[in-house]
Amino acid sequence: MSKREKEVTEMMKPGDGFVQSFARGLAVIGTFSEERSEQTLSQVAKEAGITRAGARRILLTLVNLGYAEVNGSAFRLTPKILDLGFAYLSSMPFWNLGQPVLEHLVEQVKESSSIAVLDDDDVVYVLRVPTRKIMTVSLSIGSRLPALWTSLGRVILADKTDDEIREYIKLSDLSAKTSTTITEPEVLLKELQRIRKKGWAIVDQELEDGLISIAAPIKDRQGRVIAAINI
Repeated sequence: MSKREKEVTEMMKPGDGFVQSFARGLAVIGTFSEERSEQTLSQVAKEAGITRAGARRILLTLVNLGYAEVNGSAFRLTPKILDLGFAYLSSMPFWNLGQPVLEHLVEQVKESSSIAVLDDDDVVYVLRVPTRKIMTVSLSIGSRLPALWTSLGRVILADKTDDEIREYIKLSDLSAKTSTTITEPEVLLKELQRIRKKGWAIVDQELEDGLISIAAPIKDRQGRVIAAINI
């Protein structure tokens, strides 16, 4: 467990403003992934860190609501679970405005383009127009990549204060992704300071060998960076 995850765990301890059963339900949903598309009751309970009885109640609730289905002893999510993600996307109208912008950009540069937002340690892709595949990782809406080693993440992080950046780096996993990954905290800080001054970011093979990306910030009316666009 990372330092940031430990902090979140502390924040999630039961209290007046915390609904533990709801949190457990979200934890169960979060156990499913590309590698774990189908799971038994025991597997879900282990991954979510809850009892088998608790996992069973949550899974059966999801089945009854149509968000999951069961085949023998294996549970899996249904397409209806996408409604939860689309509720977020539809509440952010500028994603829709971004689609023609990305399509025009991709047509011009013949490279994939994406829009992403920051979520803790990761950037989350909310809009993407692909061309040829250049990464070993398959990216689509909802995909996550480590923010510190993507141009998208860095251009968003650069909008934070130096103290906020230092704290963010302190709580992050700084293990190298490639031989050129920047892992020294002060070097990362200086890089983000340069990005803040320039107004755009470029990352050269720090996430994956052979991959170079460039990103610019997307700002709201108050000038705050709320997302980023890249190629």
